[in-house]
Amino acid sequence: MKTELTTLLNIEYPIIQGAMAWVSDGELAASVSNAGGAGTIAAGGRTVDWVREQIQIARKITDKPFGVNIMLMADNRDEIVNLICKEKVAYATLGAGNPVPYFEKLHKATVTVIPVVPNLRIAKKVAYEGADAIVIEGMEAGGHVGNLTTMALMTQVILEVDIPVVVAGGIADGRGLAAALVMGAAGVQMGTRFLASTECNAHWKAKNKIVEASDIDTVLTGFVHKHYVRGIRNKMTDKYLELEKQGASEEALGQLFIGTNKKGVFDGDVEWGSIQAGQSLTVIDKIEPCEVLIGKIIQDAKKALLSIQKYTT
Repeated sequence: MKTELTTLLNIEYPIIQGAMAWVSDGELAASVSNAGGAGTIAAGGRTVDWVREQIQIARKITDKPFGVNIMLMADNRDEIVNLICKEKVAYATLGAGNPVPYFEKLHKATVTVIPVVPNLRIAKKVAYEGADAIVIEGMEAGGHVGNLTTMALMTQVILEVDIPVVVAGGIADGRGLAAALVMGAAGVQMGTRFLASTECNAHWKAKNKIVEASDIDTVLTGFVHKHYVRGIRNKMTDKYLELEKQGASEEALGQLFIGTNKKGVFDGDVEWGSIQAGQSLTVIDKIEPCEVLIGKIIQDAKKALLSIQKYTT
């Protein structure tokens, strides 16, 4: 399946694995890349040494392209960028801050630059400044999100920029990939779908929480202070929302939330930890190897694309 994204990253299928804190490591990234997609190591909250180790692990498992996500709010972002440039990984996705100051350095190191953006204004800005592609992420996604839906972003952004657009947020199967391609996207980014994969090192309780979830089992926290985070509803999110209604301070809410991501997906505390996940959950009904997942996604996407041809006559 050839698109602008597969050409840009030299991959077989137009699928990027989203960077999920604590679980998007070298093993998962390499497994996705070996299956024909583009695997991504999540550097957020991690040390430079850890990221270096994961790059080395990935290179032992695959000779295919993979990337690293840079969380621009992190204190060690400059050191992470330096490492990526030194290691010359295939691409970097950048989010949670202004990515433009890093474009020149990454390009000089032949690293493909793919910012993650929440709206049209920022999409135009990064495209003008020289981004190679962008990820537009709708609020259906898991984790930190904006306030525009995936459909609204596709409708408005794809027509307005002249670089490849990758769609994220609620994309969990082949029909979602097909829909994005029909809208003019170059590919998709999926996170939650790969959280429930065999090669993902998330705790089995967190994986099962995803598989067992219904379509209404995610909630958004952070309305009061506009730090929106989507995850599976549990005791922690109920307590958080209760405190928000009571007018709790940002500091008090932060004390409840801090460390919960690791507690949820890594330690397996699925009640008081955070299981960040997107809204398209019911199609994730089993834990399977990345090769099987991607194979089915591509098969279903092709089937969906063929099925709509009847409307062109």
